[in-house]
Amino acid sequence: MNDSTSFDLYLEPWLTARVPRMAEYSRQLADFYDWVCTDVDAQANYTDRYAPPALETYDRNGEVVNRVVANRWYDQQHQELYRRGIIGLPYAEQAPHLLTFAMGYVLSQADISLHCPVTLTGAVAYVLSAHAPDAVRQQFLYDVARMDGLAKTGGTWATEQHGGSDVGATTTTAVQHGDRFALHGLKWFTSNANSGLALATARPEGAASGTAGLGLYLVPSHLEDGRPNHYRIRRLKDKLGTKGLPTGEIELLGAEAVEVAAPPDGFRLMMDALEYSRVHNAVGSAGVQRRALREALAWAKSRHVFGHVLVDYPMVQDDLLRMRVQFEAGALLAFEAAITFDEAQHDPERRTWLRLVTALAKYLTAEYAITAARAALELIGGNGYTSDYPAARLLRDAQVLTVWEGPANIQALELLRLLAPRYRGWEQYQSRMQAIQEKLPVVHDKLRKAMQSRLEGDREAVAIAMRDEQSAQRYARKLLHRLSQSLAFALLCEAASDAQTTGNPLPGHSAWRYFEEIEPPAFGMEDDNARRGVLELLSDEAVRSAHVI
Repeated sequence: MNDSTSFDLYLEPWLTARVPRMAEYSRQLADFYDWVCTDVDAQANYTDRYAPPALETYDRNGEVVNRVVANRWYDQQHQELYRRGIIGLPYAEQAPHLLTFAMGYVLSQADISLHCPVTLTGAVAYVLSAHAPDAVRQQFLYDVARMDGLAKTGGTWATEQHGGSDVGATTTTAVQHGDRFALHGLKWFTSNANSGLALATARPEGAASGTAGLGLYLVPSHLEDGRPNHYRIRRLKDKLGTKGLPTGEIELLGAEAVEVAAPPDGFRLMMDALEYSRVHNAVGSAGVQRRALREALAWAKSRHVFGHVLVDYPMVQDDLLRMRVQFEAGALLAFEAAITFDEAQHDPERRTWLRLVTALAKYLTAEYAITAARAALELIGGNGYTSDYPAARLLRDAQVLTVWEGPANIQALELLRLLAPRYRGWEQYQSRMQAIQEKLPVVHDKLRKAMQSRLEGDREAVAIAMRDEQSAQRYARKLLHRLSQSLAFALLCEAASDAQTTGNPLPGHSAWRYFEEIEPPAFGMEDDNARRGVLELLSDEAVRSAHVI
C-alpha cells in the first residue's frame, strides 16, 4: 500500500480538506485499499484469464434455473464489498455517499468487473431510498443495503437493441395485474445480468410515446415462492474487456415487477439512477488513471535500458508528467461531482451543478483513463501487451468507461440542455470558475491570468455553440471537451491556492503543467520550473509508496 494510514497520498488530503468528515473513514479506506490491492487484484487477474462467468439456463432435470455462474472467488469478494459497507454505510450509518464513491475509486484500480455491479446496486439503493413509494422502499431497500454478506445486487435495464441511448424509444410494455405488473420486451445490454433486483423502464398500456410514457419498475430475480421470475437470459455478451462481469440480453416474458414510478416520472427516476452511476464511472476512470500511473512509474524506476534507468530519460519523464497532471485533473473533476452529489441531496439548488459537472467529469475522466492505460502499456512495451502484466487488462477494461451510462455524444447533449436559459447552467459554471479565480493569491497571478483567458474562450465557445440548433449539434462535443478541461484546470488552481497557505508550491506547478497540456506553448517554451515541480511530486510518490498493486 502507498502509506500506512492513507488510501491515496494525493487525493485523501484534498478530500478531507473539502469534506472534513471524511477523516473519520481514513483507517477504513486504508484497510479497504490493502484488501483491494492484494486479494481483489489477484482475483481480477484470475477471473479475466481463467474463470469468466457462464450462463446456466437449465438444471440437470431440464428445469429453468436461468442463472449466471461465476467462480467462487469472484462471488465471495462481491459479497465482501457489501459486507464492508460500500453500499450500506450511507443508509446504516448516514455516511456520505462520498465514502461510497471513494471506495469505488479504490476498487476500480484493481477490478472494474466488480466496480460495475457495485455501481448498479448503489443506483438501485439510491432510487429506492430517495424516490420509491414508502411500501416499496420498506420492502426492498434493506435487500440491497444490508451488510451481513447476504445482499442482493442490482441492475438497471434501460438499453434496447433498436434504441441504444434513446431510452424514449423503449418498446418494453408493462401490463397491470392488481398491484403488480407483467413486463414484456427485450433489454439488450444488462450488466450484472444475475442481479437480484433490477430497475427497468417500460411503457404501460395506453401510455404516451417517448420518455413521457415511461414508468419505472423493480424486477426481482425470483418470485415470492422461490421460483425464477418470468424472464430469460438469452446469452452473455462476448466483450472486449470486463470479462469477469456478466453482461446479458434479457428477454422479459411477463416478468413480475413492482411499480416504482408511473409515467411521466419513470424516465426521470431512471436518469437519477444513471446520474449516480455516472459519478461512479468518473471516479472509476480516475482510479484507472491512478493504477496506470503507478504501473508506469514502477516500471520506469526499475527498468534499465541502454545503461540507464528508464525514468532518467527526458522523453519518459514527459510521459510520466503528462500522466500525473492528467490524473490530478481527472481525480479533482470526478470528486467535484462526487462531493456535489451529497450536497444536492440536501440543497435542490445544487441539482443543475451536479448534472453539469457530472457530464463534464464522466466524459473527460473516461478519455483520460484510456490515454493513461495506453501510455502505461506503451511505456512497459511488449511485456505490457501480455497478460503477465496488468496493463493489457487495464486498457481493455478501461475502454468500457467511455461507453457505460452514455458515451461522449450523450454527455454533450446533456451539456446543451443544461446551458439552456431555464437551467442557468452557464451562470453556475461561470460563478464556480470566477470564485476560484478570485481566491488565487498574488503568488499565483500567472494562474489567475490563465484562468481569465480560458474563461473568456469558454464564453466565446458557448456563444457559438448556442447560437442556433445547427451550431449546437455541430459544436456540442467540442464544447464538452473544452469546458471539462477548463473546469479541471480551475480545480487544479484551487488546489494550488489551498496548498499555498501551507507553503507547498508543488500543486501550483501541477496546475501550470496541466495548462500547458490544454494550451500548448510555442515549441520548446514549456515552463522548466513547473516541469521540475511535477517531477518532484513523482519522485516523492515513488519513494513513499511501499508497493504497486
